[in-house]
Amino acid sequence: MPSTHHIAQFNVARMLVPLEEPAMADFVAGLDPVNELADRTPGFVWRLKGEDEGAAKTTDIRPYDPDMIVTMSVWETPEQLWEFVYRSGHLEYLRRRQDWFAHTAEIAQVLWWLPAGHIPSVAEGRQRLDHLREHGPTAYAFTFRTRFPAPTGAEVA
Repeated sequence: MPSTHHIAQFNVARMLVPLEEPAMADFVAGLDPVNELADRTPGFVWRLKGEDEGAAKTTDIRPYDPDMIVTMSVWETPEQLWEFVYRSGHLEYLRRRQDWFAHTAEIAQVLWWLPAGHIPSVAEGRQRLDHLREHGPTAYAFTFRTRFPAPTGAEVA
């Protein structure tokens, strides 16, 4: 029986320098391959794309400030998202995040359940992250470490 809910993730990162700087070249070069890997990964449903659907345009979406980029995607289950993030070629780039992004004490990633078929907006992702930062993990907005079960039936997260 197909799931009635999928898991969404939204994360933010503050760049150390603008994307055009040579220090960001390896990160920029990895955008398309990592996005293509996500697209092929079991459980992948959707990811945020810019107007031109190219990686460079995706990084133009900056809902917080000009130095902060975002990613957002939807997956069938949190386990499938975890596999992509921590057990695929994505991990190579995640391990190098300090080369490109400032360390922050603030929570940078949020997860939440959404009805299968719903495509979240960037504003929705920001709202969920802001809620998590203010209230900690709840069924509305949570983390990999503190997960909540998918809603059942017609229940809406």
